Formats: sequence, C-alpha cells, structure tokens
Amino acid sequence: MERIAFHLRIREGQREAYRDAHENVPDALESAYLDSDAGLETYSVFESDGHVFGYMEVEDPSAIRSVMEESDAQASWEEVMAPILEDEDDIWMDEVYRMS
Repeated sequence: MERIAFHLRIREGQREAYRDAHENVPDALESAYLDSDAGLETYSVFESDGHVFGYMEVEDPSAIRSVMEESDAQASWEEVMAPILEDEDDIWMDEVYRMS
C-alpha cells in the first residue's frame, strides 16, 4: 500500500462553495475511484483556511492518477470545481516523513 497526497487552493471567497459541493459528491465520481484498478483503500480530503489536502492509500498510484486524468466523472467534477479552485500545475506532494 502506498500513500499519496495532493494540495489545492480555494479561490478567495469560494470556501463555502467548496464545502457545499462536497456535501453531495456524485456517485459516479466515487465509483470511478472505487471501481478502478488502483486498489483504493482510503481517500480523505481536509480543508483549512482555503488550503485543501487530499490523502489516499492505494495499491497503484499510477492507476488512481489515470482515473483523475481520464475519467468522465472526474472531468465533470472538475467543471464544478473550476470556478472554486485556483489553477495548479502540480498538485502532488512528496512524502518527507512517516512515523511507523
């Protein structure tokens, strides 16, 4: 199992819209992740002061990234998020420490 994480920023004034959108995440989006060959074990999203941190435990990180880049469900979700999130070139974070 591998751990992967990403960081996003919410546009100023869009924090409530971000939180509201996550009250009803589409079933198709969840299914795209859960039904992929990535072996998704855990997926959590945290938010504080306009900073979003996503954390996943997956068997195959490249497969989950493919879902994020290629699925229709993700593309639809990105349309919802486009006016809410700032544009980012590289969202992926490096793990620098793990306590076992």
